[in-house]
Amino acid sequence: MTKLLQSIPMPHWIQDFLLMIPRGVCGYLLTSNFGAAKFGLPWSPPDNNLGLFEVAFWFPNDVSTYGGIFALFPAFFAWMGAFSEAVGGLFLLFGFQTRIASFLILCTMLVAVFMQQFSNGMWNMLPATGFLWVSLYTMILGSGRFGIDFIITKSLSK
Repeated sequence: MTKLLQSIPMPHWIQDFLLMIPRGVCGYLLTSNFGAAKFGLPWSPPDNNLGLFEVAFWFPNDVSTYGGIFALFPAFFAWMGAFSEAVGGLFLLFGFQTRIASFLILCTMLVAVFMQQFSNGMWNMLPATGFLWVSLYTMILGSGRFGIDFIITKSLSK
């Protein structure tokens, strides 16, 4: 489990700081905007009428249009996608369980790119593609020096 938490720090702290910026921005945008609109969190828009950890009523119907396994279990995949955006974005923001959150976000963004936005052209795929790339490098490197994972593994190694 420690290997999953342990991040790969860069040679200089400024490099970790520069890598933290897109991780933090993407985490914030995922949890505050994209995820909060679909998943009930304390900061979800009040007019969405979402209870805590509740998925927006329209999202399972949207997921079922992807066909295949998504049509068989739309509620499960809608909940997992909304959870990975909302809670995974929060984890990404703080650098907590970064690799697990990044993997969930990566899977969600692959679905968003290829199942939802691919037919709408490159411009519509850009947000999901950006989140995909950030989740890819954070899945490999972890949180860096500026994340909760680094603090936890540093205290565990003492």
